[in-house]
Formats: sequence, C-alpha cells, structure tokens
Amino acid sequence: QAQFVESGGGLVQPGGSLTLSCTAASLIQNREAVSWYRQPPGAPRELVATITHGGSTYYMDYVKDRFTISRDNAKKMVYLQINNLEPEDTAVYYCNSPRFRGSTSPSPTWGQGTQVIVAQ
Repeated sequence: QAQFVESGGGLVQPGGSLTLSCTAASLIQNREAVSWYRQPPGAPRELVATITHGGSTYYMDYVKDRFTISRDNAKKMVYLQINNLEPEDTAVYYCNSPRFRGSTSPSPTWGQGTQVIVAQ
C-alpha cells in the first residue's frame, strides 16, 4: 500500500540549506518515479521535482539550480536538498507518485508533509 512519510523540515534563515527525506517504499519497490511537491501558505500545491527509477531528474523552472532530488533505492528513500533558501520557499513539502496507478496525477492520499519556514 502506498505510504509517504516526509521529514527534515524546519525553521531556517534565508540563505541556509535543508535536506528533506521521504520514505516511499511501495513506489521504489515497484520501480516507480517519485516527485516532491510543496504547498505555500494559502496557495495550491505545486510540483517541485521528479526522479525516475533510473535516476533521471526533472525540475520546475523556478528551482534555478537550488534544488537537488535524489533517491536511494536500497534504503527506499527519496531526498530533496534545497540550497540558498528564500522566504518564497516557505511551504509544506510532500512526496508522492507523479503518475499514480498509471494516471497523470499523484495519489489522492498524501502524507503529513514536512514544513519548511524560511525567515529570520
């Protein structure tokens, strides 16, 4: 059964860095791609980055080389490293399948997410 557990968020000053972790055992076991999403306060959830089973990565244009998605299939983990954090990065970050059960949408069941707050 698909299950996502995110961790690694926190309060950080602008310019700092964080590495977020995602447990996505079912997706990794089935050799599925995994994506990171984020939802800023009062805004819709948006796609951030995607990594395939083979390690191909895809990023939204706004990332501008500050975000790095990676995965460790042996550990069944997916990571998102964020450098040079900006206040606009403040959001709850989630992981999910970008194509749940062959669709073009993520699973409707989301994890709790991990909150990133970028502020003084």
